[in-house]
Amino acid sequence: MHQIGIGEIQKNIALLTQLSEAVEVVDKRRKERVAVIYPVHRSSVVERLAGKYKKYIEHAAEDLKYVKEEAIARAMREKYGLSD
Repeated sequence: MHQIGIGEIQKNIALLTQLSEAVEVVDKRRKERVAVIYPVHRSSVVERLAGKYKKYIEHAAEDLKYVKEEAIARAMREKYGLSD
């Protein structure tokens, strides 16, 4: 994580539009951390943490989508007394 001062951001605001990793903003007079700025377009944390199981992530997402739709349909059938 890179550290930059508040003055550097004020001088060149374009730094924030070109972030590729998190930046820590530090108040140099008080010597304390003011903020942590994360880029908008980050790589997925899930993909980085998945490691060798990365290929299974998309399949799990599809399965979860199906399970969610099925649960909603079942709840609606029970609520309104409809049969399959």
